Amino acid sequence: MKTTIYCILSICILPFFGFQNKDDETAIKKVLETESATWRSGDIKAHAACWHIQPYSKILVSTTEGKCFDVAPENMIHPPSGKLGDGGSSYNLNYQFSIHDQSAWVSHDEVSLSKDNHKTYSHEIRLLEKINGEWKLVGQSIHLYQP
Repeated sequence: MKTTIYCILSICILPFFGFQNKDDETAIKKVLETESATWRSGDIKAHAACWHIQPYSKILVSTTEGKCFDVAPENMIHPPSGKLGDGGSSYNLNYQFSIHDQSAWVSHDEVSLSKDNHKTYSHEIRLLEKINGEWKLVGQSIHLYQP
């Protein structure tokens, strides 16, 4: 009898864990796509709302020339003049998620198209945390490449 009850409860409860993960994946994708779009459009307030800078936040970028540099996380909230909003668009593909309770890391590829139709390609790893019930970026690593 106990085994039967356990099996019924398992069948009824386990699907909700998968749905939560799908809800989190959808919410995270929205944050990542909003962050990319607001950077290009120059919407500083909406872009900053995608981020929650932590003492351990880190942003690393590697270029197609083999150089690597740190970007100050504060630049995501208060970008330097002329670094935000030059137009264009982007799309993300090949999402891979690792979501654990209130933290997640996501890898994806991004194709960016400048306003003069120049394409840039990158592999990205994004680090997120759920802050007050909302997913926020806390760090990222961007690796530009030539296809």
